[in-house]
Amino acid sequence: MENFTPVASLIGGLLIGTSAAALLALNGSIAGISGIVAGALGRPSGARVWRLLFIAGLMSAGVIASFAAPKSMEIAIDRSLGVFIAAGLLVGFGTRMGNGCTSGHGICGISRGSMRSLLATITFMATGAATVYLVNHLLAGKQ
Repeated sequence: MENFTPVASLIGGLLIGTSAAALLALNGSIAGISGIVAGALGRPSGARVWRLLFIAGLMSAGVIASFAAPKSMEIAIDRSLGVFIAAGLLVGFGTRMGNGCTSGHGICGISRGSMRSLLATITFMATGAATVYLVNHLLAGKQ
């Protein structure tokens, strides 16, 4: 476990939970990123503004963190551009098929006691684990 960061993970989890609860309490909206992005692309202007601000906040936080603590933003994944594109398309397809993403189901849905979100989260976590195992252990030896 080379990237075990319990304090940073706890702080991040508290920030994510607080922002999800605040968005629900103050705006009546679920902090599901795929739904927020889809809404920003296709909603009338009044509903679009908060979504664009939310997305800008997510992106600017990453930029600020890369300047404040550049080492914390370093990541090395040995995959081709094609694999990243395919993975992104599959994740996008999965979020549309499952009517939500990890944040919408895994954070907001489970915290509201949604059985559908619990089943969706179990499904995508198991699928992700199986995919990592297949790619890193079974397919890695065939290259």
